[in-house]
Amino acid sequence: MPLRTIVGRFGTAIAGLGLILFFAALAPNFASAANLVNVLNDTAFLAILAIGFTLSFTVAEIDLSIAEVASLAAVICGWLIQLGQPALVAAGSALATGCLLGLVNGWGVTVLRVPSLIMTLGMAAIAKGLAYKVTQGVAFVGSWPTSFTGLARGAVFGVPNLLIWLAAVTLFAYVLVNWTRIGAHMSATGEADEAARRSGIATARMKLAGMALSGLLASVMAVLLAANLSSAAPSMAGDYLLYAIASALLGMTMFEPGKPNIAGTAFAAFVLKALGNGLVLFGAPYYMQDIVLGAVIVGSVAWSAGIMKKAAFKV
Repeated sequence: MPLRTIVGRFGTAIAGLGLILFFAALAPNFASAANLVNVLNDTAFLAILAIGFTLSFTVAEIDLSIAEVASLAAVICGWLIQLGQPALVAAGSALATGCLLGLVNGWGVTVLRVPSLIMTLGMAAIAKGLAYKVTQGVAFVGSWPTSFTGLARGAVFGVPNLLIWLAAVTLFAYVLVNWTRIGAHMSATGEADEAARRSGIATARMKLAGMALSGLLASVMAVLLAANLSSAAPSMAGDYLLYAIASALLGMTMFEPGKPNIAGTAFAAFVLKALGNGLVLFGAPYYMQDIVLGAVIVGSVAWSAGIMKKAAFKV
């Protein structure tokens, strides 16, 4: 493989790996086992949310409601737990909530022809309002059953459950997009929806699937976050939105440049979390993370501006 091709496909990933090695060598305690496990666990929440965003992006739609949908799903889960419902019922209800709101987003995009940027902003506002309605602005805290908290805090043969969830979601999404007919149709829809439609692909269904999966994975993240924190608040996932978008956009500069891809998103999420952790260990001001995040978003969009513009502003 020519050097130019290697740099084009893997240059950003190599730079990210180099950044991690830099922190490992110079940042105090960055390379300790406890710190790396913490970074990976935190990556799990971000990557799962970002992978959902990537699936909507694969069909050339932008889902800006993922954080508020996740917060609402967590609140529904916490509300049912506090009412004494079984953990399975609470988690299942949260997943159904996320999937349903994703389907509504898809319906608005495909039937009402509302641009996804507008549709999902509206859904974010609705989800936020519903979350505050359920909680009355007060977080659900207290005694949570270990059958529920173990989803995030437990381990299997020494491997934290969060890492198992991360691997499972990443593998599912990767296989779906790269090895199935549905995934091929989703990619074709995102790359050229009119050509895909003329070739017989049900593009509206593919967009609906992408948006539904985005909502579903937002609720998966919500259940795990609530289980890990033993609490559910109406804005608990809000800080993850920009990081999820940045992960998906930065992932588009890796492995398959210019295309949303699952492997790139997952690795980019880890790089961003490692970067934030390294800055903290170096004693950098808290606002440096926001500055760096903004730079990552702008740089990634500049690299892959075509699909971003198409998804955000098409009518």
